[in-house]
Amino acid sequence: MSTATVNLAPLAEVGAPPPVLLTVEEAARCLRIGRTTCFALIRTGELESLTIGGLRRVPADAPAAYLARRRAEQRAA
Repeated sequence: MSTATVNLAPLAEVGAPPPVLLTVEEAARCLRIGRTTCFALIRTGELESLTIGGLRRVPADAPAAYLARRRAEQRAA
């Protein structure tokens, strides 16, 4: 089974290491969905996130994991 990948290159500065955590807006851009939809996925637990201080962040590998789960669910249906 192949894993889904999400291109994070446009989010990183040139020469900087890829981000470990994404803002909700960056995660939404990776998934090509709106910010409100991304927050809804976070609220239902479908998209992993964590709070650091008062900020909501999405692990950089969470969008790919979400896509992999969705693809597996659709194949099983």
